[in-house]
Amino acid sequence: QVQLVESGGGLVQAGGSLRLSCAASGRPFRTYAWFRQVPGKEREFVASIKWNGGTDYYADSVKGRFTISRDNPKNTVYLQMNNLKPEDTAVYNCAAQNKFCSAYGCFATRANYDYWGQGTQVTVSS
Repeated sequence: QVQLVESGGGLVQAGGSLRLSCAASGRPFRTYAWFRQVPGKEREFVASIKWNGGTDYYADSVKGRFTISRDNPKNTVYLQMNNLKPEDTAVYNCAAQNKFCSAYGCFATRANYDYWGQGTQVTVSS
Protein backbone atom coordinates (compact mmCIF):
# COMPACT_ATOMS: atom_id res chain seq x y z
CA GLN A 1 0.00 0.00 0.00
CA VAL A 2 1.36 3.39 -0.98
CA GLN A 3 1.54 6.06 1.66
CA LEU A 4 2.97 9.57 1.53
CA VAL A 5 3.48 11.22 4.91
CA GLU A 6 4.49 14.86 5.12
CA SER A 7 6.17 16.55 8.08
CA GLY A 8 8.10 19.69 8.89
CA GLY A 9 5.43 22.34 8.65
CA GLY A 10 4.96 25.02 11.26
CA LEU A 11 4.87 28.72 12.05
CA VAL A 12 7.79 30.88 10.94
CA GLN A 13 8.43 34.59 10.53
CA ALA A 14 8.84 36.16 7.12
CA GLY A 15 12.39 35.65 5.88
CA GLY A 16 12.75 32.40 7.78
CA SER A 17 13.21 28.84 6.56
CA LEU A 18 11.51 25.47 6.87
CA ARG A 19 12.26 22.05 5.45
CA LEU A 20 9.36 19.77 4.59
CA SER A 21 9.76 16.01 4.32
CA CYS A 22 7.68 13.47 2.44
CA ALA A 23 8.29 9.87 3.47
CA ALA A 24 7.00 7.39 0.92
CA SER A 25 6.18 3.76 1.63
CA GLY A 26 5.94 1.11 -1.04
CA ARG A 27 7.67 1.15 -4.41
CA PRO A 28 9.31 4.38 -5.61
CA PHE A 29 7.44 6.44 -8.19
CA ARG A 30 8.85 8.08 -11.29
CA THR A 31 8.02 11.63 -10.15
CA TYR A 32 7.30 13.33 -6.84
CA ALA A 33 5.99 16.83 -6.38
CA TRP A 34 4.89 19.37 -3.84
CA PHE A 35 1.64 21.28 -4.22
CA ARG A 36 0.06 23.82 -1.91
CA GLN A 37 -3.42 25.08 -1.24
CA VAL A 38 -5.04 27.90 0.67
CA PRO A 39 -8.76 27.94 1.54
CA GLY A 40 -10.89 29.12 -1.34
CA LYS A 41 -8.18 28.64 -3.95
CA GLU A 42 -7.17 25.79 -6.20
CA ARG A 43 -4.25 23.59 -5.27
CA GLU A 44 -1.18 24.91 -7.04
CA PHE A 45 2.06 23.32 -8.18
CA VAL A 46 5.21 24.17 -6.25
CA ALA A 47 8.02 21.87 -7.41
CA SER A 48 8.70 18.42 -8.88
CA ILE A 49 11.58 15.95 -8.96
CA LYS A 50 12.23 12.75 -10.88
CA TRP A 51 13.38 9.76 -8.86
CA ASN A 52 16.17 8.83 -11.28
CA GLY A 53 17.48 12.31 -12.01
CA GLY A 54 16.73 14.91 -14.64
CA THR A 55 15.27 18.37 -14.53
CA ASP A 56 13.56 19.67 -11.42
CA TYR A 57 10.73 22.12 -12.03
CA TYR A 58 9.53 25.03 -9.92
CA ALA A 59 6.65 27.44 -9.96
CA ASP A 60 7.81 30.96 -10.77
CA SER A 61 6.62 32.16 -7.36
CA VAL A 62 9.17 29.97 -5.53
CA LYS A 63 12.12 29.89 -7.93
CA GLY A 64 15.34 30.86 -6.21
CA ARG A 65 13.84 30.37 -2.75
CA PHE A 66 12.70 26.73 -2.65
CA THR A 67 14.72 23.61 -3.44
CA ILE A 68 13.33 20.12 -3.95
CA SER A 69 15.57 17.13 -3.31
CA ARG A 70 15.37 13.40 -2.65
CA ASP A 71 17.07 10.71 -0.61
CA ASN A 72 16.57 7.50 -2.56
CA PRO A 73 17.69 5.02 0.15
CA LYS A 74 15.28 6.66 2.59
CA ASN A 75 12.52 6.94 -0.03
CA THR A 76 12.04 10.54 1.08
CA VAL A 77 11.56 13.80 -0.77
CA TYR A 78 12.32 17.19 0.76
CA LEU A 79 11.34 20.78 0.13
CA GLN A 80 13.76 23.33 1.53
CA MET A 81 11.99 26.67 1.76
CA ASN A 82 14.08 29.79 2.35
CA ASN A 83 13.20 33.47 2.51
CA LEU A 84 9.60 32.58 3.26
CA LYS A 85 6.90 35.14 2.59
CA PRO A 86 3.40 35.48 4.07
CA GLU A 87 1.97 34.49 0.68
CA ASP A 88 3.67 31.09 1.07
CA THR A 89 1.19 30.28 3.85
CA ALA A 90 -0.72 27.16 2.79
CA VAL A 91 -1.20 23.46 3.34
CA TYR A 92 1.61 21.71 1.49
CA ASN A 93 0.92 18.28 -0.01
CA CYS A 94 3.32 15.72 -1.38
CA ALA A 95 2.20 13.82 -4.50
CA ALA A 96 3.51 10.97 -6.66
CA GLN A 97 2.94 9.71 -10.20
CA ASN A 98 4.36 7.26 -12.73
CA LYS A 99 3.54 8.97 -16.01
CA PHE A 100 6.23 9.68 -18.60
CA CYS A 101 6.46 13.43 -18.24
CA SER A 102 9.04 15.48 -20.12
CA ALA A 103 7.75 19.04 -19.90
CA TYR A 104 6.73 21.48 -17.21
CA GLY A 105 3.04 21.26 -18.03
CA CYS A 106 2.93 17.54 -17.36
CA PHE A 107 4.76 17.81 -14.04
CA ALA A 108 2.65 20.74 -12.89
CA THR A 109 -0.76 19.21 -13.62
CA ARG A 110 -2.26 17.95 -10.37
CA ALA A 111 -4.61 15.55 -12.19
CA ASN A 112 -1.55 13.55 -13.30
CA TYR A 113 -0.71 12.59 -9.73
CA ASP A 114 -2.19 9.38 -8.39
CA TYR A 115 -1.15 9.48 -4.74
CA TRP A 116 -1.32 12.30 -2.23
CA GLY A 117 -0.28 12.84 1.35
CA GLN A 118 -2.49 14.40 4.01
CA GLY A 119 -0.62 17.69 3.98
CA THR A 120 1.32 19.82 6.43
CA GLN A 121 0.47 23.40 7.37
CA VAL A 122 2.98 26.15 6.75
CA THR A 123 2.20 29.56 8.24
CA VAL A 124 4.43 32.57 7.59
CA SER A 125 3.84 35.62 9.75
CA SER A 126 4.70 39.13 8.63
